[in-house]
Amino acid sequence: MATPTHEGTAPASTGGLPQFDPQWWPGQIFWFLVIFLFIYVMMKVFFVPKIGGAIEARDAKIDGDIAQARKLKDEADAQAAAALADMAKARAASQKLASDARAAAQADVAAKLAVEEEKLNVSTQAAEQRIRAARDSAMGNVKTIAADTAGVIVAKLTGQAASKGEIDAALAGRA
Repeated sequence: MATPTHEGTAPASTGGLPQFDPQWWPGQIFWFLVIFLFIYVMMKVFFVPKIGGAIEARDAKIDGDIAQARKLKDEADAQAAAALADMAKARAASQKLASDARAAAQADVAAKLAVEEEKLNVSTQAAEQRIRAARDSAMGNVKTIAADTAGVIVAKLTGQAASKGEIDAALAGRA
């Protein structure tokens, strides 16, 4: 039995998918080409240029940022070099100041040391004069002490006291 058809409609197929039925292929190919051309034109005219423009803008921004970073790095390097130069100047100035202060302190110490040495020399000379006077005084008494000691020794050893003339003669012969 045949399937009834309606007026103005295509006869019903015997089954399966309509896209595999060769009678529908010309219409499918036509709409495929229309949609493909529409999408192609839209991509070529609108979407690809926008994407390309975005990529170019992004590349330009990246290049600009890299250039800016290099410029800032160069400025930072220049400032660092200037800071190092300033630090070297400050270090040299502080070393000069320390050297000057050290020299002034050494000169002050040397002057005070010279004054103290002069005082010490005066004290030493006075002490040496006192020592010489005491030694001379003691040496003057040594002869008297030696004579007294010799008299006592002779008296102890011989049992007789020696005369002053004998003791002076003995001391004069030994001295």
